[in-house]
Amino acid sequence: MLSLGKSLKTGMGSYPLVGAKRFLSNNSKLGLKLKPTLKSSFIPSPITFAIGLVGLAVGGYYYLDARSALHEYIVCPIIRATTSAEQGHKLGIFFMKYNLTPRLLDDDINNPDDILGVDVFGTHLRNPIGLAAGLDKDGEAIEALFNSGFSYVEIGSITPLPQPGNPQPRFFRLPRDDAVINRYGFNSSGHFNVISNLKLRFNKLFPSHPNPYSMAFRQGKLLGINLGKNKTGDEIEDYVSGVERLSPYADVLIINVSSPNTPGLRDLQSESKLTNLLSTVVGKRSINLLGKLPPILVKVAPDLTEPELESIANSAKQAKVDGIIISNTTIQRPVDKLLTTDKELINQTGGLSGKPLKPYSLKALRTLRKYTKDSNLVLIGCGGISNGQDALEFGKAGATFIQLYTAFAYKGPGLPGKVRDELVDLLKKEGKTWKDIIGEDDK
Repeated sequence: MLSLGKSLKTGMGSYPLVGAKRFLSNNSKLGLKLKPTLKSSFIPSPITFAIGLVGLAVGGYYYLDARSALHEYIVCPIIRATTSAEQGHKLGIFFMKYNLTPRLLDDDINNPDDILGVDVFGTHLRNPIGLAAGLDKDGEAIEALFNSGFSYVEIGSITPLPQPGNPQPRFFRLPRDDAVINRYGFNSSGHFNVISNLKLRFNKLFPSHPNPYSMAFRQGKLLGINLGKNKTGDEIEDYVSGVERLSPYADVLIINVSSPNTPGLRDLQSESKLTNLLSTVVGKRSINLLGKLPPILVKVAPDLTEPELESIANSAKQAKVDGIIISNTTIQRPVDKLLTTDKELINQTGGLSGKPLKPYSLKALRTLRKYTKDSNLVLIGCGGISNGQDALEFGKAGATFIQLYTAFAYKGPGLPGKVRDELVDLLKKEGKTWKDIIGEDDK
């Protein structure tokens, strides 16, 4: 609405709004006609309308295509500039939950299975690129994450009872280092809320997939569920209840004993405690809704010494679990290598992830490989992986497949496709497949 003191412009000049009626009346008597510019400006011409439709179509296409640079260079930076780290995390989950995020459009068309395919846990994964736990804590964004091109998606960590986690702020960005520090503390909506989400998903998808390949409901893909314990929970019973309650909905179950944000949790990595815990949960799992027995993995920290990693290998073999994820976040602070100079930020309590984590997780993987290569244990590389070269290094160090998280948060939904393409190019140059290079560093 126009306000007093503004002007009404005509072809004859500019007149105050006060007295506008007198102006219009006088000019009508003189036979002058005013162009209805205010009204016509809201009625686009056919050409303008067509251009607008084309613009919307092109913009929509680029938004819906995960490979579009729009996401990495415009959308993600805007989100980081306008939200705190935790707000950005919640916003991302909101968009994915309601399928408002892009997808890898050529995921089913341009799938280099002959180069990247790998057999694991009785399934042929179409590529070795997975998502680590921590992003989708409550199983709300599973479809959108698979649509991004991941062959393996891990939700959680999930605790038996709902708990809020640690007080805010508890999540901090280090953008110059492509890193974050978090001390969430297993914030979780609890087993039964997640089971409700998974049950609704199953009931929705199963009728249209009478012979589903996996709980991912996609060929060549797997769904993992990461289990944690409540802050004041029992170190055995919390994991047992998770295995018993969530086995029906999982392709893979993960026992997380390595988060640095739950008091005493990492103590469970000692050989005697870990062997007891893993042996117990292995005996409690049951077949899932597709009639398959989910393998059990244990997720360990990158901050362990070689003797500690050796004892974990011994525990895993003795308990007959199926694999080990290396690694979780680190409590170390490589200040001499960080670009971020804000000491208050760097010294925030919590686990550091992203690019600075890579040397620690890769070293831990190589160490564990020494003590597991004579076994059937599957090793999964996780920590600081952000491109195809990183993935290749983890594969050669012994990882059957790898997991991303922090780099995905920074670079957006196009990252899985980008890593896939880079990995294909690197393997072609070497004349090898992904299966050829697993554990190549042993030779």
